[in-house]
Amino acid sequence: MRVVISGVAGVGKSTVLELVSKKTQYDVINYGTLMFEMAKEINLVTDRDQLRKLSVDTQINLQKKASQAIGKMDNVIVDTHMAIKSPKGYLPGLPEWVLRELKISMYFLIEADSSLIRARRSKDFLRHRDEDTEEQISEHQSVNRTFAIAYSVFSGATVNYVDNPEGKPEIAADYIARMLMGND
Repeated sequence: MRVVISGVAGVGKSTVLELVSKKTQYDVINYGTLMFEMAKEINLVTDRDQLRKLSVDTQINLQKKASQAIGKMDNVIVDTHMAIKSPKGYLPGLPEWVLRELKISMYFLIEADSSLIRARRSKDFLRHRDEDTEEQISEHQSVNRTFAIAYSVFSGATVNYVDNPEGKPEIAADYIARMLMGND
């Protein structure tokens, strides 16, 4: 089974995913990291945050290659974005050709209050994040929900919204682990 866990930058997704991975038999595959490694191999980028600034056609080609690789794996959590904020608007993180390859069973969208996300981003010096306002973060989370529903219509997979409260990522991780193991 392949599942997608997503959320905007700064929502605490990496922390929750680390806990989920420890509680389940699922491996975590970061879609963006896989795309970055592929792009870096052919000298398109030097750091991961440059991916979203590549042309849409280039991003689509990288998405196709990454989805083909992940589509051959089983019992994986795909760590990715529902919607990618690009200079020309929101780009689907899981367009139809990616969904066809991945055959997703469940989607989990990790969310938090936009002021909390903004505060977390301001403390993250490892990435080159856009300086979004709370309103922009809220909009991005709303767009993610819309995209998740659209993906579900195409794939037939369930959609789950998961709150990640400040300082308690184990609550979100426990819920996701129970759902993956069929205990909820």
